[in-house]
Parts: sequence; structure tokens; C-alpha cells
Amino acid sequence: MSAPTERGRRKRNDNYTHINIVMERVKKIVVMAKQVPDTRNVGKDAMTPEGTVNRAALPAIFNPEDLNALEMALEMKDRLGEATVHVLTMGPQRAADIIREAMFRGADGGYLLSGREFAGSDTLATSYALSCALRKINPDIIVAGRQAIDGDTAQVGPQVAEKLDLPQITYAEELVDVKEGEITIKRRLERGTEVVVSPLPAVITVNGSAKECRPRNAKRVMKYKYALATSEIAEAAEERKAFIAERDYLHIIEFSAQDVNPDAEQLGLAGSPTKVKKIENVVFQAKEAKTLTAEDKDIEALMQELIASNTIG
Repeated sequence: MSAPTERGRRKRNDNYTHINIVMERVKKIVVMAKQVPDTRNVGKDAMTPEGTVNRAALPAIFNPEDLNALEMALEMKDRLGEATVHVLTMGPQRAADIIREAMFRGADGGYLLSGREFAGSDTLATSYALSCALRKINPDIIVAGRQAIDGDTAQVGPQVAEKLDLPQITYAEELVDVKEGEITIKRRLERGTEVVVSPLPAVITVNGSAKECRPRNAKRVMKYKYALATSEIAEAAEERKAFIAERDYLHIIEFSAQDVNPDAEQLGLAGSPTKVKKIENVVFQAKEAKTLTAEDKDIEALMQELIASNTIG
């Protein structure tokens, strides 16, 4: 990967004012993660009559490739010793669930970016909002999953890198080395792998073929199970508020739009140029089944049916 240009260095120094000092030692790693509907287990209620995903009918989960990213970030932390790992997610209050899940697995804390201003964001508006939050957090390494299963665009990570004018490594599969001011990553390519070296800070997007995330740790579950985001604390009982007030590590930091100082015209629907041209409502009936023999006529009939329904061909 080529070295950053002088213009790129100057811009990164503006956004990451500590770069000349911190690159002596990586201290803060941020994982961008998303809470998504579990589209791997769909039934007849998975789609709304309008053809959109019925999020209320599907369980919300930690985006699978973001778990791969979390594992790589935790591995960086293990090698560096003094670094911390925090999760950044954008969504409603309930999205704090994946931050707690990350803390159970080894993360030190998290940031929830939440507010009505972010509703309806496409990838461009999402990456802009996240980049505003990242400027405030000021991390040394940013890690994210390659893509989310509810969109499959793989655009947000690279767009964040562009908005912050940082080098990026995509399709990361293995952490080879991380040290002062430099990271070495093995990438998964269509016909093999390659090893690349990048200066820090940088954005890394992690492939699903990378290591699976480590499981929950029982001691960490007991330690962090009462962690709450700022808005959740406001709604909690007084006893719970007092309990968290004495334990800063249980406070999940929550940012509103005003906290990250964005251009309002680039947020939410206003900042989302993506326009849906057509929606095809494909509903899977859970109990439909066919039994076929190995005879050519059965296989030929099935192929004709699939072609006629535009499923294939």
C-alpha cells in the first residue's frame, strides 16, 4: 500500500491531532459494528406488504462479520498490551445490546450514536455520521466487518476511510503484525491472499473468513451485565443509577447528533441520495417442500419451474 500524500498527512493531522505522539504506542482501537435483523432465518412474516424487511418480526443480532472484526481488534489488544477496544454503533437505544455483547467477549466499552436525525440513512449518510463520531473519539485503529447482512453493500467501511482521509485495508483475514505506527494484514483475494503493510491510523475491514470471535467470558458477563447507555440510565431506577455512577466502566457513552457536530444536511434521509427504483417482494413459505427422484424428468421439471419463476436463468 502506497504511503499517504502530503495532503493526506496534513488532513489526518487535523482530524487526529495526537498522531505524532500516539503513533509511538497504539492506545485506542474502535470497532464499527451494527445490530441487524437476522435475515438468515426468514419466514413468511419476514417482509412487509411494501416489500421491505419486517424488522419487528426478526430477532436483532450482532452483524456476523462485525464479530470477526471484534476478534481481530481483540487480538490487536492482546499483542499490544496497553491498548483498549471500544465498539461504535449507530442505531436506536436497543442497539446498545451489541455493545454489551462485545464487552462480554473482551471489549472495554462502547459508544452509541443515536437520534432521530440519523433515521433513514443510506450508506453515504451512515458513513458520514460515523466519521463525525470517530473524529470525536480519535482512535488509532478503526476496524469493521466487510459488510452487514441486511444490506450487503460493503460500502460503509471504505467510505469512512475516505471521509477521514485514512489508508484502508479491505478483505482482511489475518492480523500478521501490529506495532508502532504500522500494521501488517493478510487479505483474502478471489484467487489467493496477499500481505500488505499500512501506516497508522488506518481503517481495516474484516472478511467473514477471518477468525471467529471468542465466546463470552463468564467473569466479564457478571462484570458488565448492568452496563447501560446514557439514555438507558436516564430511564433506570434510582438504585441502578447510583450503582452505575460508582462504576464508570458500566457507562456506555451515548452521542447525539449535536455531540458529533455534523452538517445536518448530510444526515438521515436528507443526506441519502440512494433512491429505490423497484422492490421485488420475495416471501419464503416455511413449510413448502418437494420430493424429487433422481430421474431426469423430475430434475428437468424442476429446472423449468425455476426458470419460469425467474429464480434462475
